[in-house]
Amino acid sequence: MIRRLVAAAAAIALLLCPAAAEPRHLRVASEGARPPFNYLDANNQLAGFEIDLTREICRRIEADCVFVTQEWESLVLGLENRQYDLVVSAMEINEERLRKIDFSKPYAHTPSALIAQRQSPLASADPKALQGARIGVVADGPQQAYAEDKLKESEVQRYATLEAAMLDLAEGRVDVVAEDKLAAMDFLHERKEGRCCRIIADLPQDAAYFGGGFGFGLRKGATELKSAIDAALDAIVADGSYRAIRSKYFDFDIR
Repeated sequence: MIRRLVAAAAAIALLLCPAAAEPRHLRVASEGARPPFNYLDANNQLAGFEIDLTREICRRIEADCVFVTQEWESLVLGLENRQYDLVVSAMEINEERLRKIDFSKPYAHTPSALIAQRQSPLASADPKALQGARIGVVADGPQQAYAEDKLKESEVQRYATLEAAMLDLAEGRVDVVAEDKLAAMDFLHERKEGRCCRIIADLPQDAAYFGGGFGFGLRKGATELKSAIDAALDAIVADGSYRAIRSKYFDFDIR
């Protein structure tokens, strides 16, 4: 009799308090070759901004995430073939990829910036402030397209490399150089030719020129997982966790 009562009570308890859902098991692929977004550490393990961000998202959606490395050229194909569930590898959201896979909302952008000599009075990316300025750009890059379309009152000069543009900037043959901010920061910090100059402003984050940002790649139809990741990302940004993770790798905003 007592055993029957205990069994009945246990059954009622299970009905009233169902067991927690089992955690998601997700495989996450990254190339591990684009620091500081993703790279292989001294132990040959994936590390970087994206990996830390993904771990925090996995924690919030109660997912057991395993990270795997994958060559860049095979990332989308491997996702389609169910070799893993997510891709996080500084992958730009664009129309070509969206025909094959889905993306979360963007978690980062790579801003473009203007570099000038340290003593330059220029301090803005506003077209009026740059009227008549000589702007150096790497040929056929997004900064060239933006400058030619949006800064029509400036003189755009094309260069084969960032180094060539920076050398002319140091010599005063151009007034500013427009470049990807990460590449610009690396040049200013790592090259002696960069000591002449500083970043004066960011260009507007125009998706038509600079892309839709980086997103988590998901298989088509993974709507529940996409919604969970988007919600977790919103919460991470709102409570300051995103900024704390970002500041370990970047000295500037990448949202």
